[in-house]
Amino acid sequence: MTFALRWKHGNLRMITIITLLSFAMTFMFLMMLHGTAVKRVSLVVDGQERKFQTREGVLQRILDEQGIAVSDKDRLSHGLDSSIKSGDRITITHTTPLQLTMDGETKTVYTVSKTVGAALQELNVTLGELDKVIPAPDSELATDSPVKVVRVKKEQGELQEAIAFDTVKKNEPQLLKGKEQVVQEGQEGLKIKKTEKVFEDGVLVSEQVVGEAVQTESKQRIVAVGTKSPVVALSASSPNVEEVTKNGVNFGYKQVIKNVTLTAYSAGPDSTGKDESHPQYGVTSSGAKVTEGRTIAVDPKVIPIGWWVYIDGLGFRRAEDTGSAVKGNKIDVYFQSDSYADRFGTKRGYTVYVIGPKKPSAD
Repeated sequence: MTFALRWKHGNLRMITIITLLSFAMTFMFLMMLHGTAVKRVSLVVDGQERKFQTREGVLQRILDEQGIAVSDKDRLSHGLDSSIKSGDRITITHTTPLQLTMDGETKTVYTVSKTVGAALQELNVTLGELDKVIPAPDSELATDSPVKVVRVKKEQGELQEAIAFDTVKKNEPQLLKGKEQVVQEGQEGLKIKKTEKVFEDGVLVSEQVVGEAVQTESKQRIVAVGTKSPVVALSASSPNVEEVTKNGVNFGYKQVIKNVTLTAYSAGPDSTGKDESHPQYGVTSSGAKVTEGRTIAVDPKVIPIGWWVYIDGLGFRRAEDTGSAVKGNKIDVYFQSDSYADRFGTKRGYTVYVIGPKKPSAD
């Protein structure tokens, strides 16, 4: 009886072990059947979708089966060691390597974008308003495309520039010819120029003036230039400078005066303040009686009284009179008619030859 009990107990344990082994083998068999069962899989590669059947259960084996190569830079919806079941949709996007130069560094980065601009956005590259991208953002990417981001910076500045003063010369009749006198000293002005410097990756590439304003105007330097002819003490013994022929008369002269101003006067009250009842009416300062065609009033410092001159356009005249307004290179010509003297006005630019006390003759 003891033996029967022992046999029964051992047989029960054997039956239990066999049952467990059978269960495990059945489970493994079922798992194998499940793993090798035909699966319907959807695979999207770079946007192109295709569906197929496979008995493989791991993504890497499925890709090997389909001849699809991937790298660790590509974007996959499932891990390569993932188990795939029927009905799964797998997406694979291949990345494109590009050589990105930015902020002083060149490195290889990977993107799924098709254009330069989209790739920079994908890579979270922040661009400043002035930054440049080479090639242009809308350019298409190719494998290992070189892309450069140039950081552009502008700086504003100011420059001070002196404004040169002009020198202006003005004729001064009270100053001797050949002499100059500074009437007003010149002063430089000041101009403020606004500049703009452009830096690319820290290197100055351009600088230009973008605006300017005059802060201080320059001040002219004014110089008086003498036009007064020096007084030459003439006498009858002074030698003739040269001989000329005027109106068929050849004569020598002791001085030539250019740019002489001519005016006219008469013996009447308008010119002399004397009427015909005045005892000095028509009498010149030299004592000679005024005569049209002969008498002129002069500055005796320029033309001696009693001397003859030849005035281009008028002819021979004699210095017989003076006048308070007749100074320097000015001659007042006597005319008998008051109205004509008034109409004569002022005439400039005449040339006068100073001859001497004797009037030249055709002989």
